[in-house]
Amino acid sequence: MNVPNILTVLRVFFAIATFYFIAYRNFDFALLFFLLASLTDFFDGWWARRFHQITVFGRIMDPFADKFLICGVLIFLVTIPDLTGTSDKVRGWSWFMLQPWMVVVIVGRELLVTSLRAVIESSGGDFSAKWIGKVKMWFQCVALSCCFLFLAGGAELAHNYGDSIAAVSDFHNIKNTYQSSIIADSLDKSLSNTPLENNAKYWRNAIFFIMNISLWITVIVTIYSGITYCYNATKIIRRSK
Repeated sequence: MNVPNILTVLRVFFAIATFYFIAYRNFDFALLFFLLASLTDFFDGWWARRFHQITVFGRIMDPFADKFLICGVLIFLVTIPDLTGTSDKVRGWSWFMLQPWMVVVIVGRELLVTSLRAVIESSGGDFSAKWIGKVKMWFQCVALSCCFLFLAGGAELAHNYGDSIAAVSDFHNIKNTYQSSIIADSLDKSLSNTPLENNAKYWRNAIFFIMNISLWITVIVTIYSGITYCYNATKIIRRSK
């Protein structure tokens, strides 16, 4: 087994570790293993192309590992009320946040593209990943990383943007919702010496909006890329007849 294939298998195990830590609400380690898994996605492809180590195993397992990671994380995260806008901390933002239909769209697109790829490549056609698929993956990684950061920060959002930021609820009560976060504590301490009032709220607000904007861009790019893959698949099938 060569290096790219080892990295691909590692991505599957990193994905399982990510699921485990999401389930136990330890978002520091969930973020760590998610980032490690995302890095293996970059390096296995780069290594395989650079050193001409593309194999049949890699062509099958690499897209599977990607889909296993992204779809699995989304399915786990959509069960958390703080990300769907149904908890008291973020009530009123559900229209802007992660929703089950978004997960259905993303998972459905992945299943469709996988089916099309299997049919076309089994008949000798080329259905390699396009640039739009890589853009989608990039936005997915940004959005999901921000989800972990937002949850690590206690899923706290400040609502009063005109004056100094006002907390929705007591800081310590929020932190007790999940396991203690080294990342959130480190960010709070690093901002504690800045002149901004209630500075701990600013990075949480920034992460909140980056997270949700990235999620919406991901859904839009997912729909567009799905249409693009369907169009390309139709052209390949017609040429093969």
